[in-house]
Amino acid sequence: MKKRFTFRGRLMPVLAALGLALGVCTAYAQKKYSPGASDTEIKIGQAAPYSGPASAYGAIGKVVVAYMKKINDEGGINGRKVTVISLDDAFSPPKTVEQVRKLVESEQVLFVNTIGSSTTAAVRSYLNIRKVPQLFVSSGATMWGDYKNFPYTMGFNATYRAEGVAFANYLLKEKPSAKVAVLYQNDDFGKDVLENFRQGLGDKAKSMIIAEKSYELTDPTVDSQLVTLKGSGADAFLNLTTPKFAAQSIRKIREMGWTPLHIISNVSASVGSVLTPAGLDNAKDIITSAYVKDPTDVQWANDPGLNEWRAFMKKYYPEGNLGDWINVYAMAMAQAMVQTLKQCGDDLTHENVMRQAANLKQLELPGLLPGIRLDTGPNDYYPIEQLRLARFNGAQWVLFGDLLSGK
Repeated sequence: MKKRFTFRGRLMPVLAALGLALGVCTAYAQKKYSPGASDTEIKIGQAAPYSGPASAYGAIGKVVVAYMKKINDEGGINGRKVTVISLDDAFSPPKTVEQVRKLVESEQVLFVNTIGSSTTAAVRSYLNIRKVPQLFVSSGATMWGDYKNFPYTMGFNATYRAEGVAFANYLLKEKPSAKVAVLYQNDDFGKDVLENFRQGLGDKAKSMIIAEKSYELTDPTVDSQLVTLKGSGADAFLNLTTPKFAAQSIRKIREMGWTPLHIISNVSASVGSVLTPAGLDNAKDIITSAYVKDPTDVQWANDPGLNEWRAFMKKYYPEGNLGDWINVYAMAMAQAMVQTLKQCGDDLTHENVMRQAANLKQLELPGLLPGIRLDTGPNDYYPIEQLRLARFNGAQWVLFGDLLSGK
């Protein structure tokens, strides 16, 4: 008995030490990191247009930075502090390439967020070759859903397919004999919405679309294009422009005395940054699509979701425009990032970031319209595929019609 007791007495500390070592090894094995992640920090990179022709979208970058500060104040994500390195790309693809390379190669971020179609396209191949996630792109281009060829790129916005088809269906129902003139940005955004608009019109596209004019981001104005489009005799106008040119076109149309049924892409539907500078009276009766709650809409005056957004803005981004839905949108995008990173747990590798981004199930965010939820899968890289139509009444957007699906 004595020998047996002595043997166990010597063995127990050894087993305890071995168990502790195995526990440490197991815990260590469960933690997996790619560049940009550690036990204490997660680094996110962003290229945002703080200057240039689309500087209105710079608010997206500012909101993401502010929201991650809020998250850090609340303890971070799974105990890790989030650092956002947001660089100005001036909405210029060559500059986007320069800044994204800096983010990946020098700053070594875990993933990159880009804003805009042409800027995102400029770095998509580079990021996919390096297997660095390009996550929740601020663009609805259908190309961001190409999970087979570009598995490390995923969009965020409601798809341009959903928007283009919705506009087409609206015209077919409300003004089937319309003669449509189109102004579009000569890039993946403008061309994508226009192509899906054509597909939505089907056989009637050739007879209904009577004039098209494009513009470049470097153009100072779109006045000459609008004069030509008015001269076509069109009684409906599809305006596929970014904020600067949208405000210009709304003013110019009124100056010319042209009164077509005016439809504008949701990327330029902000009351604060587009319609107000253009003149609210000039924007009356414009139609758009929507998937984000508009903070100028009185129906959301006491909405819990927007009250959460207002409290966030007041504390973390007080200089932000409370009349600009882009700031609501940006918080939703930041929340999608947070949810994805939470789901990653201690496996903060490039591969698992994309795996979790493609595993968002019916995610309801406070800034999105009722019924619209984020839903992704390994073969579905389109987080938002639903929207509503809205009409501007001179003071705010008023929703009408049913929830539309772009699937």
